[in-house]
Amino acid sequence: MTVKVEANQISFSYKNFEALTNIDFTLENGKIYGLIGRNGAGKTSLLSLLAAYQKSTSGNLKIDGENIFENERAMAKVTFVHQVDYKDEYDTIPQFFELANRYRPTFDQQYAEQLVELFQLPTDKPLKELSTGMQSAFNVTIGLANRTPLTIFDEAYQGMDAPTREVFYNEILEEQERNPRLFILSTHLVSEMEYLFDEVLMIDKGKLIVKEDMGSLLQKGFSITGAIDDIEQVVSGLQVLSEQQLGGTKSVMVYGELPKEKEEEIKQKGLEIGSVSLHDLFIQLTKERNKDE
Repeated sequence: MTVKVEANQISFSYKNFEALTNIDFTLENGKIYGLIGRNGAGKTSLLSLLAAYQKSTSGNLKIDGENIFENERAMAKVTFVHQVDYKDEYDTIPQFFELANRYRPTFDQQYAEQLVELFQLPTDKPLKELSTGMQSAFNVTIGLANRTPLTIFDEAYQGMDAPTREVFYNEILEEQERNPRLFILSTHLVSEMEYLFDEVLMIDKGKLIVKEDMGSLLQKGFSITGAIDDIEQVVSGLQVLSEQQLGGTKSVMVYGELPKEKEEEIKQKGLEIGSVSLHDLFIQLTKERNKDE
């Protein structure tokens, strides 16, 4: 089952605070989208709209051409995995699987049981007695095994140790090969998870400032290093995100398309061009906007 998500001028406000402003995007089946932003940027607000937990203040949000909010057919296509408080939950994992079988027609119990073994989860204890990391692994298990066309993980790794997170990441990639769907991964662990993303959505202060293919985005960010005078001449007219200086050498991080004449100038001056990570781009792009505003 394929799915397409479209947001048209989505805004969302609560308690006189505008959490999202004029968000536009189209998300396609078979891709893993990384949703990144600083704390309070609006990530969870956007995800709650996609999961139909809340209704946008204005604009249209559709799955396969249908409005999401209060639409059972559309909502059945979505799984939203987030932190849940299980302190009063006495049911065991097999009991939860019974509920999933009843209410989720796409739920694959055999796959869920394989994930339980993979994450080494106990099946004889109530969820309230599991560690935070095990509860997160259980949430991930439900999210993957539901096999809904749109699967959202909002900081789903909380409490997991590094080896368990790695199991989770590998399973997303393998599951995408077996049963392609539309994944959205919201995370603060950008440097750890960026290899998973096909496309990146970057939110800053409620606005979508980047929506781009991962490869194209990384090509737009680069460093230039060399003699101070040469660097200052070359970067004139370019968007400089950050700079560092040591003695007579200067290194700058630049964002945007590099004109051919600038590329030739860099070669002529013998300056060094380097790549930058998504993590570094994210920090500098959001920091730059904060300074401007």
